[in-house]
Amino acid sequence: MNTEQVSVLYFAKSAELTGLKAENITVPSNISSLQLWQHLETRHPRLSVLRDQVVLAVCQEYVPLGEQLLTLRDGDEVAVIPPLSGG
Repeated sequence: MNTEQVSVLYFAKSAELTGLKAENITVPSNISSLQLWQHLETRHPRLSVLRDQVVLAVCQEYVPLGEQLLTLRDGDEVAVIPPLSGG
């Protein structure tokens, strides 16, 4: 199985829950968006509260959590975008 190192950016509530704004992680090059989310949850269990509301953006394209297969390459950027609170 090929693996790739990707950059994960955390925004808003996801940054609060992880205590990070960004990190580099190694994941399989072919992975579903849901598997990628589960990988992040394993690293940061507190993210689980966002599961039903979060959207991922891979290389600046929104990706809903599901079985959609992603093909990741070294250096790709994954953004964790939780719902924004209105005011």
